[in-house]
Amino acid sequence: MDLAHYTQQLAQLVAQPSVSSTSSSYDQSNEAVIDLLASWTQSLGFRVEKMALPNNPGKFNLVATLGTGSGGLILSGHSDTVPCNPDKWQQDPWQLTQRDGALYGLGATDMKGFFPLALAASQHFKAHEYRAPLIILATADEESSMAGAMALRDQSYPISRAAVIGEPTGLTPIRAHKGVMMESIRIVGQSGHSSNPELGLNAMDIAVTLLSYLKRLKRSLRSRYHDERFAISYPTMNFGCIHGGDSPNRICGEVNIHFDVRTLPDLIQDQLRQEIAEYCAKLAAKTGAIIQLAPLINSVPSFDAGISELVQLCEQLTENSAQTVAFGTEAPYLQAMGMDTVVMGPGSIDVAHQPNEFIELSQLEPAYALISKLIHHYCIAAL
Repeated sequence: MDLAHYTQQLAQLVAQPSVSSTSSSYDQSNEAVIDLLASWTQSLGFRVEKMALPNNPGKFNLVATLGTGSGGLILSGHSDTVPCNPDKWQQDPWQLTQRDGALYGLGATDMKGFFPLALAASQHFKAHEYRAPLIILATADEESSMAGAMALRDQSYPISRAAVIGEPTGLTPIRAHKGVMMESIRIVGQSGHSSNPELGLNAMDIAVTLLSYLKRLKRSLRSRYHDERFAISYPTMNFGCIHGGDSPNRICGEVNIHFDVRTLPDLIQDQLRQEIAEYCAKLAAKTGAIIQLAPLINSVPSFDAGISELVQLCEQLTENSAQTVAFGTEAPYLQAMGMDTVVMGPGSIDVAHQPNEFIELSQLEPAYALISKLIHHYCIAAL
């Protein structure tokens, strides 16, 4: 692999800001990144389709295909990054910097660094050698809404035999991950003078009752669901923030509670949300308050590939046993389209979403070799 060319391409990708966020003040278009990838893949002989996301202005997916026929392999990555705090970085986050055996920049490991590797590996073979197609897939908004992956799933396109999502796993295959629910509960009471509690309905009092219920539910989930494959072998619930009231001498008129749940593969998210909604409805009827449960983001389903052909192949090629992780990815959406899916790529999740994010140079050659072997298996030999 040509390290200088890789570094040049990654520097160009990093230099194009593509933050996705649930907050409109941070959210940005990913079009510049998609256009770069489109120009590179097209010059390498790929057929390129730039897909605008419905109801998401400025957001695009890229589907670049080399070869024809059925089956084949998808190498997939997301084109967006999380927001960052430039003042906490030792260098400009959008200027790739090489030092201490690593390349530093926003998205270097999560996960813009995967794309130049995939492109380099695709050129390890001649175009006429492809007996099944290779697809380079770049998606939008993985870090916020998963809108890019959901748009592909809803269109049932593209379809390949196998899909590798190049999230930073240290080249260890990931065969399962937890799902993610982020929920909001809004409690509306009635404000009034604190000297007479009967003048109002204190939303904070109701929030205490509601939080007590959620804590009981948290313990119940831990006892009801268990999966030893995960380091944290039970569903977790985290109370992330609570906002309410405006003055100690005024009855609290409104409280908002935000929490997340990391679900195991056998915990059905819609059923859990219905369980919480039913309690909220009963508490509202009992107290007279307005209690509204709503998702903060589109819930990310859990993922479980089992011991599939692709998982076994990746274990064989990497000499690493497949593992599980607690963070969410686009894997369940590609799997839902009928593809054998695994999560595996260079870099470490431990440095993702952190100041001074980096990808180690020592990971690049092994990643290039691994991806080339996967392309050979699924697209050249078409085994």
